[in-house]
Amino acid sequence: MKRIRVAVLYGGRSVEHGVSVNSAKNIFEKIDRNRFDPVAIGISGEGVWHLTNGITRDISSGQILSVDLNPQRAVFRAGAQQLEFDIVFPVLHGTDGEDGSIQGLLKALSLPMVGTGVLGSAVSMSKLMAKRLLQQAQLPVAPFLVFTFDQRSSLSFAAVREKLGLPFMVKSASLGSSVGVTKVKSESDFDRAIEEGFLYDDTILIETFITGREVECSILGNHPPAASLPCEIVVNAKYEFYTFDAKYVDPDAARVEIPARLKPAETERIRELSLKAYQSLMCEDFARVDLFLTPSGEVFINEINTIPGFTNSSGYPMMWNERGIPFTDLISRLIDLAFERHQRSLRVKRDYLSSLNY
Repeated sequence: MKRIRVAVLYGGRSVEHGVSVNSAKNIFEKIDRNRFDPVAIGISGEGVWHLTNGITRDISSGQILSVDLNPQRAVFRAGAQQLEFDIVFPVLHGTDGEDGSIQGLLKALSLPMVGTGVLGSAVSMSKLMAKRLLQQAQLPVAPFLVFTFDQRSSLSFAAVREKLGLPFMVKSASLGSSVGVTKVKSESDFDRAIEEGFLYDDTILIETFITGREVECSILGNHPPAASLPCEIVVNAKYEFYTFDAKYVDPDAARVEIPARLKPAETERIRELSLKAYQSLMCEDFARVDLFLTPSGEVFINEINTIPGFTNSSGYPMMWNERGIPFTDLISRLIDLAFERHQRSLRVKRDYLSSLNY
């Protein structure tokens, strides 16, 4: 049987470029080669696409790619070589990869793609739009304020403290992996936190700091989606919160408990809220929902990741492994889900016959 050719898209013009490389390396190595023929396509930090020999940090060493903009037959070209793909697996984290931009390009080319489409990717990547939609769906999120770069001169520590209390979190509105995130405990932290937040985005969110346990829940599927058992991220006390370094650099910074040690009612509440968040933000195929569980038993949705990490320390594949779906089978299932969803989408008409003359 002919193997399905899968373009594994990685790297990207994002502060999470390195995380993407690590995730893609795992997927490329563990994909079922009896069914799939993976081809690595790296996007450099400058945004140039390259055909690479496997997954590599030196993306620019590969051949530069171009593509025929033809939704009937999208052909990628690397020098004299022509490549066609059955499906694309974006393993891109953050800006220009998880925000709907790449998804829009692939949709315009009519290429089947693993993961959430344009709309769900865009609203999930924006912490602001995600929170507003979650609020509209009557799902619990931390109290927050929003400021744009043009409003930075009017920002007041005293005013924020009065509305949100101390401590509070300052976050760039459209990033992941805790980049552009600072915990503010006193006025001396404020200006640096604001500067850091605006360094990566034109909009920042300032949120009440939620004291509680960090839990995650993995979602898989579409009709209907299924929720894993939650895991807990237990962060070393030397970290103020789950920072970038704690996630990816320091091997002793955190441990993952799978499944989390929760009361049955807490587990079901987290799974229920995660599924509702996934559906409210129009996610598809898979996502990871990050939540807080307070000592009093309240649950708050922190954010949703439409392309969660697949690194060796990533919770998403570990949670499904605990449910009996090992890494290789999980990759296969995601690709199957994407094909099923693409086939469903073909029923929608894209033309309209009328008496209009043009």
